[in-house]
Amino acid sequence: MSDLRPILLVEDNPRDLELTLTALEKCQIANDIVVARDGAEALDFLNQDGAFATREPGDPAVVLLDLKLPKVDGLEVLAKVKGDRNLRHIPIVMLTSSREEQDLVNSYELGVNAFVVKPVEFSQFFKAIQDLGVFWALLNEPPPKARQRGGS
Repeated sequence: MSDLRPILLVEDNPRDLELTLTALEKCQIANDIVVARDGAEALDFLNQDGAFATREPGDPAVVLLDLKLPKVDGLEVLAKVKGDRNLRHIPIVMLTSSREEQDLVNSYELGVNAFVVKPVEFSQFFKAIQDLGVFWALLNEPPPKARQRGGS
């Protein structure tokens, strides 16, 4: 079994989803990318509920979370994850087009690990996603519990 944990990408915009997946593919990250198209689906994945009830146990290497989502918005997903003692260690990167200062403040107050504003220019967006993927999937060292949760 591989030690690579998946990356959970939570994005409802088809264009941003395609660009993000392409950028992650180009940097040759071997981690699987799991896509959730709304906040409820992301929470189901993290809690192994609904359509994800039978998924392999374990936490993602990182959650790339859009702020403005249908059903459950990104801030609510962030609050639920960081408020759950079994999930709070999972790194969450808010990846959003919002430049509102209050979104930034609220995200950090809720415990986000990083807040990245999506660059409008394609090459900048592409580079930002590649840098995020390499850092969180390859360079970041998770706490020991994160590697083993659900698999022990």
